[in-house]
Amino acid sequence: MFTKILIANRGEIACRVIKTARKMGIRTVAVYSDADRDARHVALADEAVHIGPAPSRESYLLADRIIAACKQTGAQAVHPGYGFLSENAEFSRRVEEEGIVFIGPKHHSIAAMGDKIESKRLAGAAGVNCIPGVNESIETAAKAVEIARSIGYPVMIKASAGGGGKGLRVAQDDKEAFEGFTSCRNEARNSFGDDRVFIEKFVEEPRHIEIQLIADSQGNTLYLNERECSIQRRHQKVIEEAPSPFISDATRKAMGEQAVALAKAVRYQSAGTVEFVVGKDQSFYFLEMNTRLQVEHPVTECITGLDLVELMIRVAAGEALPLTQAEVRRDGWAIECRINAEDPFRNFLPSTGRLVRFAPPVENMFAADTSRWHGVRVDTGVQDGGEIPMFYDSMIAKLIVHGRDRAEAIAMMREALNGFVIRGVSSNIPFQSALLAHPRFAAGDFNTGFIAQNYSAGFRAEDVPHEDNDFLIALAAFVRRKSRERATGLSGQRAGYQVRAGSDYTVITLGQGGNNSYTPVHVEEFEGETGSATIRIRHRSFSICSRSRLNDICIRGSVNGVPFTAQVERGSVRNPLVLSVQHNGCRIDALVGSPRMAELYQLMPYKAPPDMSRFVLSPMPGLLVDIAVQPGQKVQAGERVAVIEAMKMENVLFAAADGVVGKVLAAKGESLAVDQPIVEFV
Repeated sequence: MFTKILIANRGEIACRVIKTARKMGIRTVAVYSDADRDARHVALADEAVHIGPAPSRESYLLADRIIAACKQTGAQAVHPGYGFLSENAEFSRRVEEEGIVFIGPKHHSIAAMGDKIESKRLAGAAGVNCIPGVNESIETAAKAVEIARSIGYPVMIKASAGGGGKGLRVAQDDKEAFEGFTSCRNEARNSFGDDRVFIEKFVEEPRHIEIQLIADSQGNTLYLNERECSIQRRHQKVIEEAPSPFISDATRKAMGEQAVALAKAVRYQSAGTVEFVVGKDQSFYFLEMNTRLQVEHPVTECITGLDLVELMIRVAAGEALPLTQAEVRRDGWAIECRINAEDPFRNFLPSTGRLVRFAPPVENMFAADTSRWHGVRVDTGVQDGGEIPMFYDSMIAKLIVHGRDRAEAIAMMREALNGFVIRGVSSNIPFQSALLAHPRFAAGDFNTGFIAQNYSAGFRAEDVPHEDNDFLIALAAFVRRKSRERATGLSGQRAGYQVRAGSDYTVITLGQGGNNSYTPVHVEEFEGETGSATIRIRHRSFSICSRSRLNDICIRGSVNGVPFTAQVERGSVRNPLVLSVQHNGCRIDALVGSPRMAELYQLMPYKAPPDMSRFVLSPMPGLLVDIAVQPGQKVQAGERVAVIEAMKMENVLFAAADGVVGKVLAAKGESLAVDQPIVEFV
């Protein structure tokens, strides 16, 4: 067994590998860029080596520097994690040539399966069902349109070296095929250094289901059940679960056996995943093989009781697998939500910056610990006060739950999301909550088009209806009453002017454009010792009990005897007296005061925000990589104005109306803030 390994990655996967290595008594070496100097994975590792500037192409994608770090520290093996160089056959080969063990498949297997075009040929030869398509590299956008027409729309345009949703577009017509080809090529070149692109038929109403494999050097190959990954937004997975609520035991067995046959055909070793697209009739077709550990591997670990990272390390060290196919378990139900730094209410644009507060829900399951199951686990590479940089992907953490069945797992996940506190950057937690509450998700009735079908106009606050909005109002009143009770006990109050807690309040729920609602609330039976009170709203009564303190962002307690977890944030940029109450993905901003205060507040004029319609604003923090206009230029609506890059994704900004460019307010290469003006029209 190795005594020291280097992790050629960053973020949560680097932290995940370190935990298993520590359990096995193996010392670890982290590598880091300028942007990650103070990152969590650097602090967790036994040693750390700086490998270059922030952009991944100047650090994490440089094989020479990673190999040099191995030699410098005496690391005997490299774990590549996922992304970056994890599926780079040349990197795997060079590592092995230097006498360092690659904790992953051999380079010939990566070359065969990592190339999406070649893998289709090999899969067909191995007897694996394949999707119709043209598996040749396409050189021009015009040729892409011609091929797409011959296959028939819709088609899927994919980068040969792509993965994780990067370098992938679905085209419904010639225009989308032409533009999608160009975008795929650019993304693939920037993310993977390989701009080859191919096209295949897009199967409508498909499910994305994948089989987890593990294989050793002695010829043993097992499939570790399946993962359901159909809940996707723009081809990037959002929620994953294991097992799938859709496929039968017979389909599971057939998919597993085909995946094993493919792995054996390329003499595969280590962990890997074979992805399938599955039709409504449970017919299935090979998509691709990921020759690495997947982001969603924890759900498989939950239902099988196996530490996949440990198995990868042991296989790389030459050990045989410790179990047979018949011994692979399928226990309970696991769900994973990807918690991303993106703003769901602004079309999921990236959100970067400082994590002012980062407090995940309480964990009782842990990565690398196979002794604890049925609970909550958080895999993350960030920490309170850390920075979310613009140079890498948007994932902050993975929230994993394991229940006895699917219904329990969904309930556990919703409660865990309620207790996940992230401040300073936006996150997709409200969106995750809405998905979990959707009746079709709860019924297991979905496919890869679920998000596009149900949120075609984007995600809005009204897409997160709360089961009981009065509860949020009652909770705001409860927190305010608790605060007033504390104020009554302050010493040094002038006689006749002491603070009185009172029992009658008005909760003003702040709406868009000054459209506020006013709810009279009566608080009675308040007990500071027990942290309880009865809140009456119209003809309803809420008995709330919570010992959470006033400065706690996360409030835990019970309402009418039912446990709850909610978040209450005090103060905002707009108004320091605002209480923001969040529960089950829904949020209200409220002012709680006396009835007289509410009367006076209604008389205050609404101050409208300034008109910014003549500006093109940056919708997110990012790098301005292109300005397509210049002062004096006439621009038509829909014309390209600028391109911003953040978290490995290109975002093109278009003119909203016809106009003439007055000023260009930002320069190419400049780092932009949210809502920073880029171009002004006259």
